[in-house]
Amino acid sequence: MAGKIDAHLAELGIEIPTATAPAANYVPYVKTGNLVFLSGQVPVVDGKLTYQGKIGQDFTTEEGMACARVCGLNILSQVKDACGGDLDKVVRCVKLSGFVNCTDGFGEQPKVVNGASDLMVEIFGDKGRHARFAVGTNALPMNVAVEIDAVFEIS
Repeated sequence: MAGKIDAHLAELGIEIPTATAPAANYVPYVKTGNLVFLSGQVPVVDGKLTYQGKIGQDFTTEEGMACARVCGLNILSQVKDACGGDLDKVVRCVKLSGFVNCTDGFGEQPKVVNGASDLMVEIFGDKGRHARFAVGTNALPMNVAVEIDAVFEIS
Protein backbone atom coordinates (compact mmCIF):
# COMPACT_ATOMS: atom_id res chain seq x y z
CA MET A 1 0.00 0.00 0.00
CA ALA A 2 1.32 3.43 -0.95
CA GLY A 3 2.09 5.82 1.86
CA LYS A 4 0.89 9.40 2.25
CA ILE A 5 3.92 10.88 0.49
CA ASP A 6 3.65 8.41 -2.41
CA ALA A 7 -0.03 9.33 -2.79
CA HIS A 8 0.86 13.05 -2.70
CA LEU A 9 3.57 12.49 -5.33
CA ALA A 10 1.00 10.78 -7.56
CA GLU A 11 -1.39 13.74 -7.11
CA LEU A 12 1.42 16.11 -8.09
CA GLY A 13 2.46 13.95 -11.04
CA ILE A 14 5.99 13.66 -9.67
CA GLU A 15 7.94 10.46 -10.21
CA ILE A 16 10.99 9.79 -8.06
CA PRO A 17 13.75 8.21 -10.16
CA THR A 18 15.59 5.05 -9.17
CA ALA A 19 18.63 5.77 -7.02
CA THR A 20 21.87 5.69 -9.00
CA ALA A 21 25.26 4.37 -7.98
CA PRO A 22 28.06 6.81 -7.09
CA ALA A 23 30.42 7.97 -9.84
CA ALA A 24 33.59 7.64 -7.72
CA ASN A 25 34.92 6.28 -4.41
CA TYR A 26 32.13 7.32 -2.02
CA VAL A 27 28.71 6.15 -0.88
CA PRO A 28 25.45 7.88 -1.91
CA TYR A 29 24.43 8.47 1.71
CA VAL A 30 25.43 7.79 5.31
CA LYS A 31 22.91 7.22 8.07
CA THR A 32 23.94 8.12 11.61
CA GLY A 33 21.31 8.13 14.30
CA ASN A 34 18.19 9.68 12.77
CA LEU A 35 20.12 11.72 10.21
CA VAL A 36 20.87 10.87 6.60
CA PHE A 37 23.75 12.77 4.98
CA LEU A 38 23.45 12.64 1.19
CA SER A 39 26.32 12.96 -1.22
CA GLY A 40 26.04 15.65 -3.85
CA GLN A 41 23.50 14.88 -6.56
CA VAL A 42 23.90 16.09 -10.11
CA PRO A 43 21.40 16.40 -12.96
CA VAL A 44 21.17 12.80 -14.14
CA VAL A 45 18.00 11.80 -16.00
CA ASP A 46 17.50 8.20 -17.14
CA GLY A 47 21.16 7.47 -16.47
CA LYS A 48 22.44 10.37 -18.58
CA LEU A 49 24.01 13.65 -17.51
CA THR A 50 21.99 16.72 -18.45
CA TYR A 51 22.61 20.44 -17.99
CA GLN A 52 26.34 20.45 -18.66
CA GLY A 53 27.66 24.00 -18.80
CA LYS A 54 27.49 27.31 -16.95
CA ILE A 55 24.49 29.22 -15.68
CA GLY A 56 24.68 32.73 -17.13
CA GLN A 57 26.40 31.48 -20.28
CA ASP A 58 24.89 28.18 -21.44
CA PHE A 59 21.73 28.28 -19.33
CA THR A 60 19.38 30.94 -18.00
CA THR A 61 18.49 31.27 -14.32
CA GLU A 62 15.16 29.55 -15.04
CA GLU A 63 16.93 26.64 -16.75
CA GLY A 64 19.24 26.49 -13.72
CA MET A 65 16.17 26.19 -11.49
CA ALA A 66 14.96 23.26 -13.61
CA CYS A 67 18.41 21.69 -13.26
CA ALA A 68 18.29 22.12 -9.48
CA ARG A 69 14.86 20.45 -9.45
CA VAL A 70 16.38 17.42 -11.23
CA CYS A 71 19.10 17.34 -8.55
CA GLY A 72 16.34 17.52 -5.92
CA LEU A 73 14.56 14.53 -7.47
CA ASN A 74 17.83 12.60 -7.36
CA ILE A 75 18.25 13.59 -3.70
CA LEU A 76 14.79 12.17 -3.03
CA SER A 77 15.71 8.93 -4.80
CA GLN A 78 18.60 8.46 -2.37
CA VAL A 79 16.47 9.44 0.65
CA LYS A 80 13.84 6.94 -0.43
CA ASP A 81 16.52 4.25 -0.65
CA ALA A 82 17.81 5.22 2.82
CA CYS A 83 14.23 4.90 4.15
CA GLY A 84 13.75 1.43 2.70
CA GLY A 85 11.42 2.81 0.04
CA ASP A 86 9.09 4.62 2.48
CA LEU A 87 9.26 8.43 2.22
CA ASP A 88 6.73 8.66 5.07
CA LYS A 89 9.76 8.04 7.31
CA VAL A 90 11.06 11.54 6.47
CA VAL A 91 10.74 13.69 9.60
CA ARG A 92 12.12 16.75 7.81
CA CYS A 93 14.56 18.07 5.27
CA VAL A 94 17.21 19.64 7.50
CA LYS A 95 19.59 21.28 5.02
CA LEU A 96 20.37 21.66 1.34
CA SER A 97 23.76 22.81 0.08
CA GLY A 98 23.71 24.13 -3.48
CA PHE A 99 26.66 24.65 -5.80
CA VAL A 100 26.06 26.54 -9.04
CA ASN A 101 28.55 26.40 -11.92
CA CYS A 102 28.23 29.96 -13.17
CA THR A 103 29.89 32.84 -14.92
CA ASP A 104 31.80 35.56 -13.09
CA GLY A 105 29.41 38.20 -11.84
CA PHE A 106 26.37 35.90 -11.80
CA GLY A 107 24.47 36.58 -8.58
CA GLU A 108 21.27 34.54 -8.75
CA GLN A 109 22.57 31.35 -7.11
CA PRO A 110 19.81 31.44 -4.45
CA LYS A 111 17.14 31.63 -7.14
CA VAL A 112 18.71 28.69 -9.01
CA VAL A 113 18.82 26.50 -5.89
CA ASN A 114 15.16 27.38 -5.23
CA GLY A 115 14.45 24.74 -7.89
CA ALA A 116 15.34 22.08 -5.31
CA SER A 117 14.08 23.99 -2.25
CA ASP A 118 10.66 24.53 -3.79
CA LEU A 119 10.44 20.81 -4.61
CA MET A 120 11.07 19.83 -0.98
CA VAL A 121 8.31 22.15 0.25
CA GLU A 122 5.97 21.05 -2.54
CA ILE A 123 6.34 17.42 -1.47
CA PHE A 124 6.77 17.60 2.30
CA GLY A 125 5.06 20.88 3.21
CA ASP A 126 6.51 22.42 6.39
CA LYS A 127 8.68 19.30 6.88
CA GLY A 128 10.38 20.30 3.63
CA ARG A 129 11.51 23.72 4.91
CA HIS A 130 15.24 23.64 5.52
CA ALA A 131 18.41 25.56 6.20
CA ARG A 132 20.47 26.14 3.07
CA PHE A 133 23.33 27.75 1.27
CA ALA A 134 23.73 28.52 -2.42
CA VAL A 135 27.16 29.41 -3.77
CA GLY A 136 28.64 30.01 -7.18
CA THR A 137 31.73 28.26 -8.43
CA ASN A 138 33.82 28.31 -11.59
CA ALA A 139 33.55 24.54 -12.17
CA LEU A 140 31.74 21.41 -11.00
CA PRO A 141 32.47 17.73 -11.70
CA MET A 142 31.67 16.66 -15.28
CA ASN A 143 30.88 20.33 -16.03
CA VAL A 144 27.37 20.00 -14.56
CA ALA A 145 25.51 23.24 -13.98
CA VAL A 146 24.31 22.41 -10.44
CA GLU A 147 25.20 19.98 -7.65
CA ILE A 148 23.22 19.74 -4.42
CA ASP A 149 23.75 17.71 -1.27
CA ALA A 150 21.38 17.35 1.67
CA VAL A 151 20.74 16.29 5.24
CA PHE A 152 17.43 14.67 6.21
CA GLU A 153 16.05 13.50 9.54
CA ILE A 154 14.20 10.18 9.32
CA SER A 155 12.27 8.02 11.80
